[in-house]
Amino acid sequence: MHAVGNACRKAGMASSVRSKLLQLMAPVLCAGLAFAPSAQSADFPGDKPISLVVPFPAGGGTDFIGRLLASEMGKVLKTTIVVENKGGANSNIGTAYVTQARPDGHTLLVSGVGIATNQGLYSKLPYKLDQLDQIAILAFGSDVLVTSPAFPAKTLAEFVALVHKQPGKYSYASSGNGTTGHLGMEMLKQRAKLDLMHVPYNGGSAAINDVLAGRVDVLFVNQDTALPHVRAGKLRALAIGSAQRNPTYPDTPTVAESGYPGFSSEYWFGLSAPAGLPEPVFQQLFDATRTAMQSPAIQEKLGAVGLVIPTLTDRRQFVTLVDGEVQKWGEVVRVSGARID
Repeated sequence: MHAVGNACRKAGMASSVRSKLLQLMAPVLCAGLAFAPSAQSADFPGDKPISLVVPFPAGGGTDFIGRLLASEMGKVLKTTIVVENKGGANSNIGTAYVTQARPDGHTLLVSGVGIATNQGLYSKLPYKLDQLDQIAILAFGSDVLVTSPAFPAKTLAEFVALVHKQPGKYSYASSGNGTTGHLGMEMLKQRAKLDLMHVPYNGGSAAINDVLAGRVDVLFVNQDTALPHVRAGKLRALAIGSAQRNPTYPDTPTVAESGYPGFSSEYWFGLSAPAGLPEPVFQQLFDATRTAMQSPAIQEKLGAVGLVIPTLTDRRQFVTLVDGEVQKWGEVVRVSGARID
């Protein structure tokens, strides 16, 4: 009886240990199942709507593209895509928010050139680039160098000659510290050895008004912002920062062809997500983005303001762009000393 009792006690203890182990392991096992790619991606996007975060306030260029994409991509995926504006800190707040979301494809980010330029402009960021999966490039735009028709220079070469004759006399405006207009002009200053004073504004419209009034000499600004003023003859375009001439500025030479080979000051938009997307979900989002961006509605509306939609090939395309932009703008920031914080 004593032996039988010991055996029963041992069996009971073993059963109790197994029970406790199962209790301890249950949350881990459930978490593993919850994050298993098959569980996440089998029915993506399912019945849950997708949140598309725009890291700027409503009404701007990023918001415009985000809403176009949400509409067309929602049709492709047969789901609802809701745009959420989470602006602040030059896109850092919205970007950081997305990096903390679950990587299941239901939280996406309309990213932009700021994820590259901010790496050098800020001493500390609330996120790291490796916390994002870069899905696809959406569109490219360019900065254009404009001035008042009353300004004596009619070409970039004439402008450079004027500045060289009287260093420190002339000024340039931008739509704000850290914008591509600011950094692009700093890059041109470095290449052309120009001594110019920077006058930052809170947005392109205010900067344009002061250029029109002659209070600032030139402005490097987004092409779509300047376009109606150039077409109306109120501003003169001296050069455009894209690698090739822009279809909405067909008679405006590029900075590169005006004597500065390789010069490129462009802004861009992309689709990003929290790092760790399951491969099938990533591919589904990439394919849906490619289809949506080729829709007539998006092609027409973006083309009207000169935004260029690239041919999407594979996932490395966007990663390569971001890596190159971080390096390029980081060097401009380092040499110029530009900072935001």
